Amino acid sequence: MAGSPGNYSARLTKIPPDKGSFPIDHENACKEHMVSFLKCLRDNKFDNAKCRAFSKDYLECRMEHGLMAREDWKNLGFSEEDVKRMEEAKEKK
Repeated sequence: MAGSPGNYSARLTKIPPDKGSFPIDHENACKEHMVSFLKCLRDNKFDNAKCRAFSKDYLECRMEHGLMAREDWKNLGFSEEDVKRMEEAKEKK
């Protein structure tokens, strides 16, 4: 076939996400956490490191409401020290 530059199907193979699907929060159970996280990102020029506590709160909400599988924090990029520090900061508020 003229003009056909090779086998496209080999190059367009789709790879599923590592953790499976990420269900949409149709009931807005975690919307407040999501909005806070996104606001933090905007306010901090999308520096994720400054918004880790908001990210953790959002992920925790999703796990509590069955919108994602329960995971150890270390598997989501949070060390034990990170989690402890965030919980202590939350208690001070």
